[in-house]
Amino acid sequence: MKMNSAQIKQTLHQFDAQAIPAEHPAMPQLERLFGGHTFFLDSEGLNIVEPVEAEQNDRQRGVVVNLANWTDETKASLEPHEPESTELVIDLETDTRH
Repeated sequence: MKMNSAQIKQTLHQFDAQAIPAEHPAMPQLERLFGGHTFFLDSEGLNIVEPVEAEQNDRQRGVVVNLANWTDETKASLEPHEPESTELVIDLETDTRH
C-alpha cells in the first residue's frame, strides 16, 4: 500500500525502520519488482505494510511484510524472496483525541 505522510509517521513510531522517500532513485526499480508501495528498510531488509482486515474495531491496521533480506552485515545489497508476513502489526490511524 502507498501511505500518506501521517501513516508513514505513525508507522515509524511503531517500527524501527526508515521509509524510502518517493523521489529516491531506486523507487522505479522497487515499484517494478514489488508494485506501488511505501517501502521501509530495517535491520532485516526491505519491507512494506499491507492492510489487514479490521477485527473488533474499525481502526485501520497493517502487517509488516518482508520482501528482501540484506545479503551480509554491510547492508549494501538486498536479496529478494517470496513476501513473508512478520508478527508486527501497525496501527495506521493517528489518535486525534487528546
